[in-house]
Amino acid sequence: MYSEKVMDHFQNPRNMGEIENASGVGTVGNAKCGDIMRIFLDIDEGGVIREAKFKTFGCGAAVATSSMATELVRGKTVQEALQVTNKAVMEALDGLPPVKVHCSLLAEEAIHAALWDYAEKHGIAIEGLEKPKNDIHEGEEEGGEEG
Repeated sequence: MYSEKVMDHFQNPRNMGEIENASGVGTVGNAKCGDIMRIFLDIDEGGVIREAKFKTFGCGAAVATSSMATELVRGKTVQEALQVTNKAVMEALDGLPPVKVHCSLLAEEAIHAALWDYAEKHGIAIEGLEKPKNDIHEGEEEGGEEG
């Protein structure tokens, strides 16, 4: 059911833990399944992500997507990290079962939330970054948010 890469990142997660005095911290959850994901970023003066760590409470797929997401953003610029989508996380893991796709969405949103936190702390705007949702199902019942 799960790819070898998903199993590897679940059983041997990369970058687990937290970063003290992180440049940005993003926490998102999914009330429907109970997964909670927190991503910590250490970003240098040039806007490059030096370090990325995570703490996730959830299923194996949530742990695996958190692990892969931190791997994908390390060494990237803030703008490049913004391009790491749930699809990119899933592809890097050689796919996820359809019922676990929401875990990759959590990873994308957690990255965006950490970047948003970084931007707010530094009084900067990151082009293309929108205010993240705390719950990935926010706004679904209302038919989406108007911008």
